Amino acid sequence: MTILEALVLGVVQGLTEFLPISSTAHLRLVPALLGWQDPGAALSAVLQCGTLVAACTALRHDIARLAAGLWTGVRTGRPLALPEARLALLIAAGTLPIVVVGFAARHLIRGEARRLDVVAAALVGGSLLMAAAELACRRRHAGRAGLDRVGVVDGGVMGLLQCLALVPGVSRSGATISAGMLTGLDRGTAARFSFLLSLPAVAAAGALEAWQQRHEILGSASAVAAAAVGIAAAALAGHVSIRWLLRQLGSRTLWPFILYRLLIAGLLVAGLVAAGGQASVTVSGR
Repeated sequence: MTILEALVLGVVQGLTEFLPISSTAHLRLVPALLGWQDPGAALSAVLQCGTLVAACTALRHDIARLAAGLWTGVRTGRPLALPEARLALLIAAGTLPIVVVGFAARHLIRGEARRLDVVAAALVGGSLLMAAAELACRRRHAGRAGLDRVGVVDGGVMGLLQCLALVPGVSRSGATISAGMLTGLDRGTAARFSFLLSLPAVAAAGALEAWQQRHEILGSASAVAAAAVGIAAAALAGHVSIRWLLRQLGSRTLWPFILYRLLIAGLLVAGLVAAGGQASVTVSGR
């Protein structure tokens, strides 16, 4: 992995991790378009660390309130008394499904799920979910606003649909924001809770992958330099991306992202057809 590849893919990861267009799909597609190898698990783990830094800095005030509320609830023996404590527990509970599914399906996720034909199908499927959420939101006219309005059903459904993000092309934010909108939250609240919900799962997955791939990540001075560049690029691009999206969803819909996803899926299918399907079966030599 060269410095240039790490820089480009770091920016790609940062810009697409929080937008509902699937970062994993773009990390699979961009190298294919540029003639690079699939970056694989090692670089993906490194870049996730960068976007985790971006999310923590962009949401630092929310994180501080949740941590303070949870500590107060535990210290007073009333963990459900404060809305911040309840929200923190919802995030913990909502993280369990993706941990269980991710561990059980880890070999599939690292292998066959990265096929380009699977990515194309997931882009379309995720788009349909987002379209359904937008139609439901349009019929409802208004949703519940504010993190204090997030309930058990919202957290449970968003936690379950977060599992879909294990398939490249679905998009973690797209699935969870759509789930929140379908349960009655407004776009902005669904997005903010979606990003908070992603933190434990992203941190755990990134740490596990980084540990498992530590010899490749730290194998040489050039590998360490590429990792540092990738983390910095993902962190900076991710911070810009998350702040921009939270502002946009206050007054805009998901339709531009839906159309973009369908366009990418169409181009990917056309490329696979033109290549005779050969690209769909090559997954970084695995």
